Amino acid sequence: MSSQPLLVGTVLRDRYKVVELVGQGGMGAVYKADDLRLSGRVCAVKEVLPELFGSPGMDEQTHDQFYREASTLARLDHPNLPKVSDYFSEIGREYLVMDFVPGRDLRQLLEEARRQDSFLPEETVLGWAGQLCDALTYLHTQEPPVVHRDIKPSNIKLTPRGVVKLVDFGLVKVLQPDDSRTVTVVQGRGTAAFTPLEQYGGDTGHTDIRSDIYALGATLYNLLTGQAPADAKQRFLKPGSLIPLRDLNPRVSPQVERALLAAMAQHPDDRPGSVEEFRKILFAVPAAAHPDLAGSAAPEAEAWRFALSSHRLLFATAILLTTAAVLVTVWSPLLPR
Repeated sequence: MSSQPLLVGTVLRDRYKVVELVGQGGMGAVYKADDLRLSGRVCAVKEVLPELFGSPGMDEQTHDQFYREASTLARLDHPNLPKVSDYFSEIGREYLVMDFVPGRDLRQLLEEARRQDSFLPEETVLGWAGQLCDALTYLHTQEPPVVHRDIKPSNIKLTPRGVVKLVDFGLVKVLQPDDSRTVTVVQGRGTAAFTPLEQYGGDTGHTDIRSDIYALGATLYNLLTGQAPADAKQRFLKPGSLIPLRDLNPRVSPQVERALLAAMAQHPDDRPGSVEEFRKILFAVPAAAHPDLAGSAAPEAEAWRFALSSHRLLFATAILLTTAAVLVTVWSPLLPR
């Protein structure tokens, strides 16, 4: 079956007129299209080539699976996700129709910063991270949970209003109802630098919400350092190949480095158990409010330094009272009775 992109002007389902090819990969393509029924509405049409996912003779099963999974995506409604509004099959391919998100993706912003020989500001990246945490918490708490499995800078758009959206939804896959693992996952093969080791097994790999946490950590690593992290396979074969963030960008706060390295732990059990747990680690001590934490002191020393800076008056009072108590104890036997 041909995987040639659709021609500009092609009308799908008597409704969606292809305006331009936005992107193309091994699993299909994304088109910008005009909605001929709703004048002025521009949408993104995600094309999936089902023969890439099914074995010979499995076309009908793949088709049914696509409809089950597309209906799951269509029920999603979150400000940091594009809204899926339609899904259908035509000319031997499956299609998802969703909001067209204007703006540039984060990979483009990262490349622009690198051309200027600078880093993206940590405060800016953390602002995006908070929005991505909101989106992933929403996905992971669905019934059944939804796991994206292809989080990376090029799949995150920044709109002109400053909202980030996780834009690329591939073909989702529903596991067997009696499977005790995550039930619904978005079927993305992933990109090496952002893919955890357990995802290298493809469909047979045991992926769950912690796989997205790894990819989110790797994405933030890339945005803060300007470099993609060593991929999981390389790290497995050569321990220590993952360069600490602060070795690449000393401006990264220690607590941010710790959070991202925890998210990128090789074994899923060593990662934060949920996006909310990861968020708490990531935003534990706002770096902008406590620049004195930017050194390389041990975690215990950093904690004491933060406590001292946050409660100076309380500590001063305690010291005065302690001093007074010592003086009374020392001098009271010498006072005339």
